[in-house]
Amino acid sequence: MRKAYFAINYSRKAEFEKEISVLNRLFSKNNVELLVFVEKYNLKPNEEEVMMKTAFNEIDSSDILIAELSVKSIGVGIEIGYAYAKNIPIIYLYKEGTEYSTTAYGTATNSIKYKNIDDLISQMEILINQF
Repeated sequence: MRKAYFAINYSRKAEFEKEISVLNRLFSKNNVELLVFVEKYNLKPNEEEVMMKTAFNEIDSSDILIAELSVKSIGVGIEIGYAYAKNIPIIYLYKEGTEYSTTAYGTATNSIKYKNIDDLISQMEILINQF
């Protein structure tokens, strides 16, 4: 089974529950495991090294990285940079009306600017078929 690593801002993940839920269903329907790091791992603040080693190992075993950056995040930026250095394709997601990240966009294989959940689903379905 193919695997997609989903990178999202940990402290603001509750704001993206709908996105996580619909992407989980969409990827599952297409026989792709969606690993949401911030949901799978519950690491403590003093476990920074373990957290990053674990994240890098998960990215290494992934076929693609999806980064939701409607809210800027240094951690997600590091995950993007790591995936880019490993030649892992990157999909950059951001909501219409949020601040656009030129650095994330510059590394992305594809990007999706979405208006709402339905728009995200329809655009992501196209990319999944290419994936």
